[in-house]
Amino acid sequence: MAEHTPVPLDEVDRRIMAELTLDGRMSVSAVAQNVHISRAHAYARISRLTSTGVLRKFTAVVDPVKAGLKSSAYVTLKVSQHSWRELREELRAIPEVEHIALVGGDFDVILLVRAEDNQGLRRVIFNRLQSMASVLDTQTFLIFEDLDTR
Repeated sequence: MAEHTPVPLDEVDRRIMAELTLDGRMSVSAVAQNVHISRAHAYARISRLTSTGVLRKFTAVVDPVKAGLKSSAYVTLKVSQHSWRELREELRAIPEVEHIALVGGDFDVILLVRAEDNQGLRRVIFNRLQSMASVLDTQTFLIFEDLDTR
């Protein structure tokens, strides 16, 4: 199946994804019980969802403040045309950048940046991001409170 081709999903697939989104460590038996299917059926479905790339990874969700990352911001970037491929690799190399999105609108890229304190956030924005040759402009939106919706 092509990389960006949607995978046909039914209600059982969606319920399995919802269960695993709530708890990625949930056992196959628990998923099967919650979705009301057999363990073998749940295992086969999860295997298919994983092999087709619908489920990309199983991960822990870290509370940034409890992990010592007390300063967070969304940082938007305006960038030079045709610089995305090189820029995304540069951005991936910055440990404080938690999320990267190429977007349409008044800016080109939006980042979620988390640091130990405001000085760390300042270093990332001024020393790392603004010094990149393809970054034309940045705008920073400090996060005062994070709410997890899941």
